[in-house]
Amino acid sequence: MVSILLQKNVPCMMRDGITLYADIYRPDQPGTYPVLLTRLPYGKDNPFYSHRYLDTNRLVEQGYVVIIQDVRGRFQSEGKFYPFLYEAIDGYETVEWAANLPFSSGKVGMFGLSYYGYTQLLAAKAKPPHLKAIFPAMTLNNFKENMIRQDGICRSAPYKTWVIESILPDLIRRKYQAQRTYQAKMNQWVQMLNDLAASLFETTIEECSIIEDLGVGERLKRLVSLPDEDVLWDETRITDDYHQLQIPAYHLAGWYDSLLQPTLENYQQMAKQTGQPQRLIIGPWTHGDFSGIAGERSFGIHASAGFLNQRGDLTNLHIRWFNYWLKGISEDITEEPPIKLFVMGINQWRYEQSWPLVRTAYVPYYFHSKGEANSRFGDGKLNKIMPDEEPVDSFIHDPLSPVPTNGGQTLFYGVHTSGAKDQRWIEEREDMLVFTTAPLEEPTEVTGPIKVTLWVTSSATSADFNAMLVDVHPDETAYNLTDGISRVEFPNGNKNQHIRCVEIALPATSNVFLPGHSIRVEIASSNYPQYDVNPNIGTTLQQSREAKFAKQTIFHCRDYPSHIVLPIV
Repeated sequence: MVSILLQKNVPCMMRDGITLYADIYRPDQPGTYPVLLTRLPYGKDNPFYSHRYLDTNRLVEQGYVVIIQDVRGRFQSEGKFYPFLYEAIDGYETVEWAANLPFSSGKVGMFGLSYYGYTQLLAAKAKPPHLKAIFPAMTLNNFKENMIRQDGICRSAPYKTWVIESILPDLIRRKYQAQRTYQAKMNQWVQMLNDLAASLFETTIEECSIIEDLGVGERLKRLVSLPDEDVLWDETRITDDYHQLQIPAYHLAGWYDSLLQPTLENYQQMAKQTGQPQRLIIGPWTHGDFSGIAGERSFGIHASAGFLNQRGDLTNLHIRWFNYWLKGISEDITEEPPIKLFVMGINQWRYEQSWPLVRTAYVPYYFHSKGEANSRFGDGKLNKIMPDEEPVDSFIHDPLSPVPTNGGQTLFYGVHTSGAKDQRWIEEREDMLVFTTAPLEEPTEVTGPIKVTLWVTSSATSADFNAMLVDVHPDETAYNLTDGISRVEFPNGNKNQHIRCVEIALPATSNVFLPGHSIRVEIASSNYPQYDVNPNIGTTLQQSREAKFAKQTIFHCRDYPSHIVLPIV
């Protein structure tokens, strides 16, 4: 057994004089070893984050030096914290510092999840010479689009959760720790966090603030209103820079992860633009939870990161990946197909050669009704037949009574808010349309990205349309698989009732609809608090407290065939 030596608060000075501090775990014996580095804003001394899904001891026992560093402006490190702004240059300098430590072999890899998945990609963008491979898990590619505003639609709840739960405590400590008000401020934060789960759902337009005033976090609050052209957004996205990420990467994603889409884009674009080996694993996981249970569905113990279909766990997968790139040890990981994904429904792991799958048939399923598709008790039908002449379907969107988020690819505070949830109680609402196939006679696999095309009118100046794909079981339990949202503007209030085409991109999924199950699509104008409610007047809740009802109309006829395109495998 290898003894492990822990060095606490080891300094690493940046070129501007700011010192970052790290903990170093290494074998307590002579020699040099490759380094595995992670850089996080959540506290290197907090094991919930720093040792969240990997066994650091096993990494050291396998002959690695593990370095866990607080990023600039967080916990032990000096400087001011601006999300992601300094992670490229600080990452570059930390990698080169790590490579030159006396016990380092000179080869560095990086690992981490979410924010500390993105610190890897930003460091790779800066091209430190000694960075040889990375393993980014459930991470971003565009700070603004992934966490704050998606195609102009604000995402206050995910951002508010992240700031209040994960960022504010250290900001409070830094400002107030030496003052008598420190404990009172921390008590205020605790109460805020305890109230957060309920307040996210109960927030009205009048109460829609991003961060309550604790005397800290003003910079984070201002990010919400920064214009799209602000330089910060350029510095905190990689979507235009994939060709610069010339590094082998193993990407880890979850079907119910809030960052699924950017993680898949990272894999796709790096595989396409870099020429460097890329790998991808997608499990039935939520953000940072690898248990194999997502919401109200259990996919089996073999779906958990602790088993991975009886082929080791996530720590073992990291060891195999880094053994090849940092030690030159021949591993079968480079001979396996590049993609490993979990197919829900049949609950099986499967290897694939490409993403999206080349054998996919993109099949349109059309919406039908007699004009009464409201709720699951309505007459909405879904099938492959192109509609002829059919009446429209309409519903009233009330911004003060939005359709509540119930599971999905979410990231906001509360108990089990993400994953697969029974949608039946949501589907009883009259302000949504529900289209369902007849029970299937044969298994139908849907694997890949999904698109919904709607032909719509609205009485509003601005309208949102949300689409959700649902697996309806024989007992009528209705589990969500994926959902997306899109906004359409009617500058003149649509007084002439112009029909507009709306395309809604749904993040990918992989699910077999078994015989006796039905495929269902829900259409609504809200999914709150996953997305901020549209007040229907051409502004956002941050800009105005006004709101009005809107009548939303969906067409499904020969000229305007609203439908969903499913990737059938």
